Amino acid sequence: MPRHIRNKKPATALSNPLRRWWGASAWHKFWAIVIALIVFCVGSMYGIAQWYIASSRQQPLQLGATFIPDYAESFGLDPQDTLKATITDLGVKRLRLVSYWENGETKRGTYDFSFLDWQFKMAQEHGVKVSLAIGLRQPRWPECHIPAWAEKIPKSQWEPELMKYIAAVVDRYKNNPALDSYQLENEFFLKVFGICPDFSRDRLVAEYNLVKQHDPHHTLVVSMSNNAIGTPVGQPTPDMWAISVYKRVWDKTITKRYFEYPIPAWYYAFRAGWVKITRGHDSFIHELQAEAWPAADMAIQDAPIAEQNKSLDAKRLKDRFKYGRATGMRTIDLWGVEWWYWRKVKLNDPSLWDVAKDAYSQANSVQ
Repeated sequence: MPRHIRNKKPATALSNPLRRWWGASAWHKFWAIVIALIVFCVGSMYGIAQWYIASSRQQPLQLGATFIPDYAESFGLDPQDTLKATITDLGVKRLRLVSYWENGETKRGTYDFSFLDWQFKMAQEHGVKVSLAIGLRQPRWPECHIPAWAEKIPKSQWEPELMKYIAAVVDRYKNNPALDSYQLENEFFLKVFGICPDFSRDRLVAEYNLVKQHDPHHTLVVSMSNNAIGTPVGQPTPDMWAISVYKRVWDKTITKRYFEYPIPAWYYAFRAGWVKITRGHDSFIHELQAEAWPAADMAIQDAPIAEQNKSLDAKRLKDRFKYGRATGMRTIDLWGVEWWYWRKVKLNDPSLWDVAKDAYSQANSVQ
């Protein structure tokens, strides 16, 4: 037999570098599987994100804003002047308004919607569309805006009163030309933030059915919290899902410093795409952080401008608009318009207002 044939060894696992690496140890195999799963999951998420961004690219960009009269007053602003400037100067064509139970029924069984009527009237006069927050939990601290009288009675008594109030709100505004949608129970399952007496899914479902019974024609939205992992499950299944996006916060637990979430914009595109695939409905940003989050629970009104700017200044606000657009979601409601206006008229600093005005102008020009 020729030497070159006689000395040739048969192929074995050890002669293959990949097989030799795989057979090194059980731990080697474990970490190889973990790494492969991570690569697969991240790759799949990124693929879904890019699909969602591409599929929504042709939709018009709608930039809105949350407006809350009580919050404007906390800055020493006139709420009507603030809203008028938001619409006529800033150029906002979409507003998220609130229907706080504590404001509309200060006395049990007596409704007063004057606090909301003037906002709808101004929106209607200027052709602005309204997404109306309804339910017990609505934007701004303490999240659950329950009347003082209702705090003194058990859930078995206040829940029927809340249902009556929700029905009254819907019946009052469902035929208003400015109404575009309802947002039911702001970030309902976010238990770690706010002061709320109840997180029962049964109540959420009952409220959903109640709203649909009184107004089956307008879009009904349910929202999710900022960095929640996963997809919505269970009932109700709304017409649209909404998500909040917070980027820079004060970490009071570990680092005691400002913390920027290192989350790429495409992560939110993935969440929107995944919800669309699994639940069959689209998503939008109902709360894009565009307001300072001062250090150590300091009230924003008490924080010096230099401290506010550490959290959010004009440059960061400009980047925030860019980040929102990069998520692929085409409806984006900003959070902080009252603060921008306060900085402009009370602190003589229009930098935030001007950046926002330019962003709204650009969005409006392509619709």
